[in-house]
Amino acid sequence: MITVKSEAEIALMRESGKLTKEVLDLIGREIRVGMTTKDLDKIAYDFIKSCGAYPSFLGYSGYPASICASIDDTVVHGIPSDDIVIRDGQIVSIDVGVVYNGWQGDAARTFMVGNVSEEKRKLVKVTEECFFKAVESLRDGTPLGNIGYNVQSHAEANGFSVVRALVGHGIGKNMHEDPSVPNYGKKGTGIRLKKGMTIAIEPMINAGTYQVEFMPDGWTVKTKDRKPSAHYENTVAITENGVEILTL
Repeated sequence: MITVKSEAEIALMRESGKLTKEVLDLIGREIRVGMTTKDLDKIAYDFIKSCGAYPSFLGYSGYPASICASIDDTVVHGIPSDDIVIRDGQIVSIDVGVVYNGWQGDAARTFMVGNVSEEKRKLVKVTEECFFKAVESLRDGTPLGNIGYNVQSHAEANGFSVVRALVGHGIGKNMHEDPSVPNYGKKGTGIRLKKGMTIAIEPMINAGTYQVEFMPDGWTVKTKDRKPSAHYENTVAITENGVEILTL
């Protein structure tokens, strides 16, 4: 069931969204060669708790950390570890959720560490652009399928592919709510978005094939051809004339 939020509820989501953004900004300032992904997880956890909030991911379906830290060919859900050291030239996708006063925020960024190749730089840039292509024409009454169409069109026009096995989602009091928000599809199809809907739009774009492989740990998802992948996500609220990005 899709829940439509009141202006008061969106105001509360704005607060959790602000904290989510601040976590990612902090990680962006701190990330560097030689750190472990567990170091980044601790930075996120300590900051979230210091704000009187809670990391949404921690304990979610048994997930053991506060962030997902996915490097190079890991698409999403990379589990932070003391054994994973960030190296020069890698791209690191950080996904984080924050629950504050009972409401969720969810966002992701892909950070470039050190001397990153031109291919990876283009991938990160285009992935972010895909998000903004997705939201530029959204408003009350827009078909949901327009999101995926715009993401897919921009990614493929730049020689990249769109992950199909994982999608965006509704968000509110729960991290994952209806509707599912694919990053591929046909323009003019799907439900009509309504003012007050809140969704997480999250392009996951691969340098090679769109196909992915789920690892034995039950969480980590890698590209099937082991080429790089990038991730960019924000929580947005549908308004009468467009969208409000709650995590930016």
